[in-house]
Amino acid sequence: MSTTLDGLAAFSTDPVPWARAQMAFTLGFHIILVPLGVSWAFLTLIANYRAVRYDDRDALLLAQRWSKYMAVTFAVGAVTGTVLSFEFGLLWPKFMAQWGAAFGVPFAFEGLFFFTEAIFISIYLFGWRRLKPWTHFWTGVPIPVAGILGSVSVVAANAWMNAPGGFTLDSTGKVVDVDPIKVIFNASMPLEAAHMVVAAYLVGGFLIASVYAAAMLRGRRDRYHRLAFVIAFSVAAVAAPIQMAVGDGLARWVYANQPVKFAVIELVPTTSSDVPETLLGHLNENGTVSGGVPIPGMASWLSDPSTGKATVVQGLNTVPADQRPTVRATNVVHLSWDVMVGLGTLLFLLSAWYGLTWAFRRRMPQSKLFLFVAASAGVLAVVTMEAGWVVTEVGRQPWIVYNLMKVENAATGNTGVWISFISIVVLYTALGTTLILVLRGMSRRFRRAGGLTEDSPYSPRPAPEPEQVEAGSGRSE
Repeated sequence: MSTTLDGLAAFSTDPVPWARAQMAFTLGFHIILVPLGVSWAFLTLIANYRAVRYDDRDALLLAQRWSKYMAVTFAVGAVTGTVLSFEFGLLWPKFMAQWGAAFGVPFAFEGLFFFTEAIFISIYLFGWRRLKPWTHFWTGVPIPVAGILGSVSVVAANAWMNAPGGFTLDSTGKVVDVDPIKVIFNASMPLEAAHMVVAAYLVGGFLIASVYAAAMLRGRRDRYHRLAFVIAFSVAAVAAPIQMAVGDGLARWVYANQPVKFAVIELVPTTSSDVPETLLGHLNENGTVSGGVPIPGMASWLSDPSTGKATVVQGLNTVPADQRPTVRATNVVHLSWDVMVGLGTLLFLLSAWYGLTWAFRRRMPQSKLFLFVAASAGVLAVVTMEAGWVVTEVGRQPWIVYNLMKVENAATGNTGVWISFISIVVLYTALGTTLILVLRGMSRRFRRAGGLTEDSPYSPRPAPEPEQVEAGSGRSE
């Protein structure tokens, strides 16, 4: 027992790794809920529109149920997002003391959009039997709009860390003047925000569609399940090629503006042209690359097609070792990049399969192979998104504010951070388990109900019984 305590005491002396681990864990958990918060409202509105426009009872049932799932995941996302906000002050007080005046600007707008989204979710949920069909539909429109703008605001803060600007420092290095517009619309923001918003629809669509694909594999191939799958998967399939284009543009922005991160992504130890695209592989301590499958000249060509293989890619050796990720971090970033690109390509091909089948056969693919891959697409999409965030955050190391402040200079000095990390892991594990159980329980109750019940949307309230009317009249008198 004493040996264990001594080991924990040794770990607790350096708060930086624990602060990083806690932030990474909570962000990795929260980011799974973001696509559902952004995309589920949009999918619900698609079903709602179809229900009202075409008097489609299956679509109406789907919209009603999805709105309830959406509310649950939004509530959990609100809690985990709030924890992240507090963690900036608790884990990174030196960062907030130095840069909070600029970094906090996008979060002020995010708070406004969050409350707007929460208000209209409440109106939409309680409006099912209280509003006329089209009026109720339009009360739901602000929900995905607020979700998108809220996500863009948060990503703007992260993008500012990659491309800081919009502030003035005095002689002591303190922020004395902030331009909110330049902080929010920093150089990295447009592409990074677009990348995340499209990812939200891609991941959310695949994640929701995967549930119905699994149900169809179990034999539930009725119109309700097919409609749910088609709506969710179609949104994801449209987002997939858009995401490929946005991701390509963002990678070239990194090549032009963050050459060290690009060298980490592509495993480029020394500056050169005709740089290969190395699939897998790893960087050694001596600066050499081992393993993997190199594609000659591809990294140079993708960096700038106008110059092709002659494009020069800056190497890791162009900056001191303390201004670039460690060898271990470099290998993590490169592997995450391969995972992101590889799985992203797989999801794009799956989307192409789906789209071509609709184009030539006027129906969705029906084979078990397609449904099996589609049932796996939700998990694959989440892994792809998580890998992308690893590339973004770990690839920026050792900087928390690119070229201005290092992570080690931003963290708390509290040596007991490991206690909060363990507590957060336990709490979030329980929260995640509870969320899954609640959603599964709701699904089972919906299946037992079988269809629209007496509290179905857009139906009139039942007339009171005569005895109730008489009793009520008596009380009035």
